[in-house]
Amino acid sequence: MKNLWNDDTAEKLVADYAKKGVGRDLALRVYTTRLLGGVPQLVLHGGGNTSCKIKATDLVGDEWDVLCVKGSGWDMAVIEPQGLPAVKMRALLKARALDKLADEDMVALQRANLIDPSSPNPSVETLLHAFLPHKFVDHTHSTAILAIVDQEDSKPLVKTVFGSKMGYVPYIMPGFDLAKAAADVFDADPTVEGLILDKHGIFTFGDDAKQAYDRMIHYVNVAEEYVAENAKPKAAKAALPAKLATPASIAPMLRGAVAVARGEGRFDRMISDFRTSDAIVDFINSAAIADYAGRGVSTPDLSIRIKTGPMAVPAPDADKVGDYKGVIKSHVDAFAKEYRAYFETNDALDDVKRTMLDPMPRLTLVPGLGMFGHGRTLKDARIASDVGEMWIEAVRGAEAVGRFHPLSKADLFPLEYWSLEQAKLASNKPKPLTGQVVLITGGAGAIGAATAKLFADNGAHAVVVDLDAEKAAEAAKKAGNNSIGVGADITDPVQVRAAFDKAVAVFGGVDILVSNAGAAWEGRIGELDDALLRKSFELNFFAHQSVAQNAVRIMLEQGTGGVLLFNTSKQAVNPGPKFGAYGVPKAATLFLSRQYALDYGTHGIRSNAVNADRIRSGLLTDAMIASRSGARGVSEKEYMSGNLLGQEVTAQDVAQAFLHHALAERTTADVTTVDGGNIAAALR
Repeated sequence: MKNLWNDDTAEKLVADYAKKGVGRDLALRVYTTRLLGGVPQLVLHGGGNTSCKIKATDLVGDEWDVLCVKGSGWDMAVIEPQGLPAVKMRALLKARALDKLADEDMVALQRANLIDPSSPNPSVETLLHAFLPHKFVDHTHSTAILAIVDQEDSKPLVKTVFGSKMGYVPYIMPGFDLAKAAADVFDADPTVEGLILDKHGIFTFGDDAKQAYDRMIHYVNVAEEYVAENAKPKAAKAALPAKLATPASIAPMLRGAVAVARGEGRFDRMISDFRTSDAIVDFINSAAIADYAGRGVSTPDLSIRIKTGPMAVPAPDADKVGDYKGVIKSHVDAFAKEYRAYFETNDALDDVKRTMLDPMPRLTLVPGLGMFGHGRTLKDARIASDVGEMWIEAVRGAEAVGRFHPLSKADLFPLEYWSLEQAKLASNKPKPLTGQVVLITGGAGAIGAATAKLFADNGAHAVVVDLDAEKAAEAAKKAGNNSIGVGADITDPVQVRAAFDKAVAVFGGVDILVSNAGAAWEGRIGELDDALLRKSFELNFFAHQSVAQNAVRIMLEQGTGGVLLFNTSKQAVNPGPKFGAYGVPKAATLFLSRQYALDYGTHGIRSNAVNADRIRSGLLTDAMIASRSGARGVSEKEYMSGNLLGQEVTAQDVAQAFLHHALAERTTADVTTVDGGNIAAALR
């Protein structure tokens, strides 16, 4: 573990913050917090905490001794001074005399003594920081430290590794009781330079920011060196199939298996993030990987990210990939059954009212390939993968010097179902399309871009496919929510397959297809060049069939249904003069949408069409508007608002129609008209 302290960088940060009225101690607290937070082997995604004790002035000018401690929701890697809310020390220290303090009362006490009432909630370990006398206190969940404490009898090993320099604190759930116990351990030997918390992590402290930080890095290195020097031979490897299936071939199966069934064909879907490296594969190829996974998480904080631990499945045989869907399902069912039993057993031990979290795994280990993180969003899935990499490091180290023996699941339960976490979950309402992946062709055009943005705003991750890769990437960026752009000519089946493969590689699968791309050519049908008509059919019909086939292929593997949405245009039911090259294939596409509804409804796959007209876009350009209005003998304004409502219809209106169909769970084989009202184009 490298010591990243740099005098010049530290002093520059102090000077920069001084201009903003931030004192030296707090500025250096921010500096070392970022140093710790930027190293995943120490801190991951909101974990860990730091503090410093300084003086601060409240809103009426009174000065107080305060503890500036990491606030809830702040990432140490990018923390700012406001991420270290100041809490009055007097009340915190007075709390040590109490015999007990409920979690909710502890939070209330801390909030009641904030210097700035608008600050975030101080860390759950605020009292531990307060009860230690040092000016600076650092806390991490170092994987090297976890290798030492995740042992059945860790206390003597801690003594062997650290001698008398570090105090040992038995496992206690974070909160008031842990704060008192840790302070008592320090009081018994005030010469220690830090505390090792069993099954949890490490605290170091000092008179200044550099001393506390240096001690953290030093003792983590002591642990790393002990593991390296005392490592046993690696465990035996499992036998692998002669030919492994690819991650892309199993990702939709796995994603479908971990979706939470809500009954009557409804699912809460997950996003999957595939992660691999030589180090990951080397570890999960162990013959004991299922045993390791079953033992639990390396530190209790990880239960919020990956529940009771990973799920390990067998390596997939490429020659038997058709059978692997059943293999995955059996393992997911077993994981879920065990999780329900874990909840029911521990929930019955008291009268606290709890809501069981969904029982699905958040991390799947696949020997020979790598691992999949699962989450309701891509961010959550990536966090699960990040956690998985650190879990591997901690378990590898623990097995090297002994036997990985983390906190029991019975002891894990109170943290996973901590009342304050339950309150957060109750207030966290997913969006309508959270967990879903939409692929949109013609995605950089007016309708495609508007649809991508609207679907992303409603929780979906969008795969924006367009002939112009740069414009696709730009539209995806504007859509937000980690959407991606893919360049592809959708008249080329190879490129279509590659676009869907990209969706699987990034998100794990596809749930919604918006088959939107198209182009129009003019001319009287009896005089059209045959090659031009065939070209139009390639884009306006066969490309729709190609993308729909790929979408259905993935949806069937997932087994959670799906939605096919086609932009068929008003021309499909109400042809215009000299527009046959466009209208004829669009009419075929309208019936294509109904054929999919007929053939795949039993699989929960819905298929609908949107019949839109006169939308300013890449297809209906200013030149095309001039031509079409001329063909009808009206002005351009009259042409664009020539409907019963007398109003121009926009790309956003079409996007709303697509969203309606995506959410209309009991609607299939439907056509929604978006044209402001045109009786001639109304379906009968």
